[in-house]
Amino acid sequence: MKNIDLIIHARWVVPIDAKQSVLEHHSVVIHKGHIVAVIPQDKAKQRYSATTEQNFAEHCIMPGLINNHTHSPMSLLRGLADDLPLMTWLNDHIWPAEKKWVSDAFVEAGSELAIAEMIRGGTTCFNDMYFFPDATARVVDQSGIRANLGMIVLEFPSAWAANVDEYLHKGEQLHDHYRHHPRITTAYAPHAPYTISDSALESIIMNAEELDVPIHMHIHETADEIADSIKQYGIRPLERLKNLGLLSPRLIAVHMTQLTEQEIKWCGEANIHIAHCPESNLKLASGFCPIAQLKEVGVNITIGTDGAASNNDLDMFAEMRQAAILAKAVAQDASAIPAHTALEMATINAAKSLGIDKITGSLAKGKAADIIAVDFSNLESQPCYDVISQLVYATGRHQVTDVWVEGKQLLKDRELTTLHSSKIIQTTHDWADKIRHADQ
Repeated sequence: MKNIDLIIHARWVVPIDAKQSVLEHHSVVIHKGHIVAVIPQDKAKQRYSATTEQNFAEHCIMPGLINNHTHSPMSLLRGLADDLPLMTWLNDHIWPAEKKWVSDAFVEAGSELAIAEMIRGGTTCFNDMYFFPDATARVVDQSGIRANLGMIVLEFPSAWAANVDEYLHKGEQLHDHYRHHPRITTAYAPHAPYTISDSALESIIMNAEELDVPIHMHIHETADEIADSIKQYGIRPLERLKNLGLLSPRLIAVHMTQLTEQEIKWCGEANIHIAHCPESNLKLASGFCPIAQLKEVGVNITIGTDGAASNNDLDMFAEMRQAAILAKAVAQDASAIPAHTALEMATINAAKSLGIDKITGSLAKGKAADIIAVDFSNLESQPCYDVISQLVYATGRHQVTDVWVEGKQLLKDRELTTLHSSKIIQTTHDWADKIRHADQ
């Protein structure tokens, strides 16, 4: 027998593969944070002796979910300004609140709240875009989650940087500091076409090539964004970005709710990735991303929650279900996005967009053991004819009982192991009291 660290035995294992496999009575064998094998339970018991064995007789084991668009510190602004159009929400409420409150301490507290929520909901990796990313990085490092952190760039000053040059410089410092970290990667994160100039975008494109990192950007979020671009530049935002050379496999375009047939074709030709945020788009009445059409032309579709200030949660199970159902309505085709496709969007597709699909996004030999256990024993999960359908259409994040990243258990029987819930709640209350009473 070979001695290894951990064996997870489960009623079902959904590895996310081309066969859309659902493996019954299988085990995931883990050593030094990586998957050694995914094999039937009897073979695992014959071949391996583990320091720890965990049995999940009524659970589904699957890859951790990847939230491909977040603003994690904005969890501290959850519910601050609801039921408003995007630009009213931003200009009159969110940006003034950020100007007043955003700091290293704010970002650390907000990131801790968000990361705790994501781990408890089965998210093992997130793609973030916010100020003071080094503060978020500290929480990522401590918590054990995996993250891609945005090197944010804006044309106007903030508490983080005074100008484009400083944003770029601080971004490069972040990248250099964490480039060898096992769980932290980086991406350029220019906010949106309407908040950044052509010259800044040209610098970002050049730097992204040199550092070999993605570019993560809000694009075509609202009809007003399109109208303003035509007024200012004479063309729609995506055409402007195409002329600059931004459309490429490096690009993770967020939202993309306003697309013409020609623009959909450009997206396919350029092999871009899209971070689809259905709940945020619906709540802000931004529009509908035509993900079925985009998928048909070869665009890699992923799923994100957006920030908790506009969603108002970081629930990837809800987002996955919403993505599948909304796509059917938009395409007027009940088969447009099947359950397994939605599951791929929330796992391996997101890993591909971040350039980490050889590390995570599926359960396969050699990959990091980024795994979640989903309890199917509850009344609401009965009966179960199709495990994948059940995961997408009938599963809530409260059914996630256990989470591992690189084989380290971050959630055990619904309890966080690396973060302190009571401390996070108290810190959040303290911040909420300050923000609530600021103008009184």
